[in-house]
Amino acid sequence: MKVLRPITTADFAALRLIAEESGPGFTSLPVDDAKLNSKIRRSEESFLKTLDMPKDEGYLFVLEDTETNTILGTTAIEAAVGYDAPLYHYHKSKSVHHSKALNVYNTVEVLTMCNDYTGATEICTLFLRPDFRRGLAGRFLSRSRFLFMADHQDRFSDTVIAEMRGVNDEDGHSPFWEWLQSHFFSIDFPVADHLVGLGNKVFISELMPKHPIYVNLLSEEAQGVIGQVHEKTKPALRLLEKEGFEHRGYVDLFDAGPTVECRMNNIRSIRDSIECSVRISSVKSEKTFAISNKGLIDFRATYTEQAQYHVEENELIITQEVADALNIASGEKVRFFEL
Repeated sequence: MKVLRPITTADFAALRLIAEESGPGFTSLPVDDAKLNSKIRRSEESFLKTLDMPKDEGYLFVLEDTETNTILGTTAIEAAVGYDAPLYHYHKSKSVHHSKALNVYNTVEVLTMCNDYTGATEICTLFLRPDFRRGLAGRFLSRSRFLFMADHQDRFSDTVIAEMRGVNDEDGHSPFWEWLQSHFFSIDFPVADHLVGLGNKVFISELMPKHPIYVNLLSEEAQGVIGQVHEKTKPALRLLEKEGFEHRGYVDLFDAGPTVECRMNNIRSIRDSIECSVRISSVKSEKTFAISNKGLIDFRATYTEQAQYHVEENELIITQEVADALNIASGEKVRFFEL
């Protein structure tokens, strides 16, 4: 079965492989052994904390095929961003230039650097390895983290964001960054992207333009990618839009990819998920269910057709195989939604 669980130190080799496969622009997984080990340790410590409000926790999960012990992908949640290191965005808005005497009225778009999402929860590090992008694996990997958030809401902010990967080519060249580089920087996009992945963000405040940027002064190539996502990111964005996430004008400083947001309780998978007891029996359904065991350190989630929900009893019938994957017994509580 495919099981989502917290990452452990034993998963380092798999995480490094995913970092290599994810390519340029995937800032949250730099190809750096020390940083990757640090992410694993931080995640393990985060699951062990006793909390009543979000602080500087990072929860990193892996999707494992339990039959082959193969790690298929990753997904993560940052509890409260921008406290340990500033989280910068550009906000796209309008500026009006009007002269009544000259009968001139011009509206221009501007990009203003800001830290408006400080304290928000961020869902991130969503990556499914290319060989396993089939069936419902990608949809489950994206939506399964909401099962964890639904059961541990006091660990997260009311505002949830996702930074979507912007447009860049196979060599890591970003049209938006190339314009910035030509005027304010002397380093390539992959270098800047790697520095951010390592947590080195000081150069942003040192070198980024301090005043709003008029969009019409950018190159046509740079203007054309503002708020656009990488081709490989489009399926992930569509899934989040179905969950209720919206783009409200915030874009990444480097590749101008959109940041989308949603209120915690408005996220469809959280709002529509059901908490109930389980009973173990032989069962088969035409529907596919995403199910979690409501755990913290021992969190497990899977998706299966070996389940059936009885509304009257508020009871989910699952097979022994599913129960074993979730490490639960009859009578215990689970949370689920239809995948």
